[in-house]
Amino acid sequence: MNQQPISTRAAWTMSVLAVAAVIAMVFSPAVPQPSGYLDFADTRDLLGMPHFWNVVSNLPLLAVGAWGLHVVARADARTFVEPGEKPPYAFCFAAVALAGVGSSYFHLAPDAGRLMWDRLPIALGFMALLSAVIAERVSVQAGLRALAPLLVAGAASVLYWRWSMLRGAENIVPYALVQYGALGAIVVLAALRSRYTRGADLFIVAAIYAAAKLTEVLDQPIYALGGLLSGHTMKHLLAALAAWWLLRMLQRRRPLSPPSSDHPIR
Repeated sequence: MNQQPISTRAAWTMSVLAVAAVIAMVFSPAVPQPSGYLDFADTRDLLGMPHFWNVVSNLPLLAVGAWGLHVVARADARTFVEPGEKPPYAFCFAAVALAGVGSSYFHLAPDAGRLMWDRLPIALGFMALLSAVIAERVSVQAGLRALAPLLVAGAASVLYWRWSMLRGAENIVPYALVQYGALGAIVVLAALRSRYTRGADLFIVAAIYAAAKLTEVLDQPIYALGGLLSGHTMKHLLAALAAWWLLRMLQRRRPLSPPSSDHPIR
């Protein structure tokens, strides 16, 4: 099997996902975020800091993002065959670090205005990672060309949500599509053959993040189990673990030689 069928199949897959996303945004009714979203289970103050655990649990995100930027900047050809593969990952880990900052800022005094600064880096991080996966599974040129439009789309989804809230017709659909649509597209593309070993690590990253979203939904029940940590605090820690696993993948992977379909993903 040569590379062209893989690229064609990936292009068709991405096209179908993009069309489905546009249709969903145009024809789906406006959906506000759940009314109790800002009612977090753990509101304890500690050391004079409000909502202490939901704030400090973002520090691992900041640490992993900063370390990821360092690793990407110093990586050689064993991690990135072509220098053009670095920018998407650099944007991704920068977004992870900024998510740690933005989420901490939000949880100090949770409200809709501050929530925008939490969601903006999350959207940018998913778009950057999608660009990186396109570069590895389709072509470096395709990934780089997609980077700027994807980042713009991610930012626009958050800004649109905030604008819709201010005008009294809140719609969370575009932001949800950016986050979950990107995650779905990454999983689909991860099934294609990579230029590197450890390609299957992306499935682990996706699974850990899915667990993070589950603990977010179970914020109150998890906190009620013993009052130690809430589900939302666990979400932050699991999200940092997902980002760390992505960084671990980069540090341990090696290019396939040659990077063809004759070599299985490992």
